[in-house]
Amino acid sequence: MDRVARLSSQKAVVIFSKSSCCMCHAIKRLFYEQGVSPMVHELDEDSRGREMEWALMKLGCSPSVPAVFIGGKLVGSTDTVMTLQLDGSLKNMLKEAGALWL
Repeated sequence: MDRVARLSSQKAVVIFSKSSCCMCHAIKRLFYEQGVSPMVHELDEDSRGREMEWALMKLGCSPSVPAVFIGGKLVGSTDTVMTLQLDGSLKNMLKEAGALWL
């Protein structure tokens, strides 16, 4: 849990992902296309990935990936991020966190 908290606050946008997950790929692409460079942690490529996955589930992430943190706070998974994108509030969150300048 401590590692997830520490990693999630290292950059304005942090995504916990799995390299084989298509929804993770879609979320990463959404941020890249907006000009945001998130810090991405691929849990399936990390020796402590399983432990972090359990910590994410304890935080309420279901499914555990993708788990998106903006400004050090858990935003949620694909459905939440896409809802924020569609209603226009994702861009404001990114600006407030310093991930987006325009």
